[in-house]
Amino acid sequence: MNIAFFLTPKSEVICEKITSTMRQALERMEYHRYTAIPILDDKGRYVGTLTEGDLLWMMKNTPGLDFKNTNKVSINDIPRHITNKAVHIDSDIEDLVSTAMNQNFVPVIDDNNVFIGIIKRSDIINYLYKKLFQKMKKEA
Repeated sequence: MNIAFFLTPKSEVICEKITSTMRQALERMEYHRYTAIPILDDKGRYVGTLTEGDLLWMMKNTPGLDFKNTNKVSINDIPRHITNKAVHIDSDIEDLVSTAMNQNFVPVIDDNNVFIGIIKRSDIINYLYKKLFQKMKKEA
């Protein structure tokens, strides 16, 4: 099966640029109620995933940093504590499932390592659940 079946395209994904500020990321994540978002470089390549935990640890570990001056902190300067692995659009379903077991979403890249979207773990689980239910129904 082609993993593109599960793809949520980049146009529908909330991302942040590596050149954005901590404040921009905080506000975007709050507005959309996300706990993690992909980070892209200026060429649209996937750089990593920024999480609420990364932002909280940065606040805790930076003396004098409060919400008012988060606009002075670049996302590039925020240490990321989780490495979300990206998969290539030509990856097989086995690679996708094994990666999704440890991540809420899996970033997808093309041949030029450009970010093209994400695959949500919930979409994979729903698909597999329906397949299992159909199989059980046939066997009954």
